[in-house]
Amino acid sequence: MITKDSIETAYSFLHQKQRIYVHSTLDWQKDDIEMAIAAYADGMSTELYDAISSGRPDFLRNHQQFQEDITKAVEILETML
Repeated sequence: MITKDSIETAYSFLHQKQRIYVHSTLDWQKDDIEMAIAAYADGMSTELYDAISSGRPDFLRNHQQFQEDITKAVEILETML
């Protein structure tokens, strides 16, 4: 079961990091955000992760697709609120 609290927490965290990521010009800052989000995804409830990842096991963990993934995650979580 996905709780409203878990959705709100994930949305707040991912939204904040996404806003910083898209405006950052510092590679080290973007790398830090990617690592923080990957660690967060590792600890996220499986049900919530499955709901936002569309079954992709590398969702929010793939450097090449990270900006697209985090943007999609924020959009999906926003609709779940």
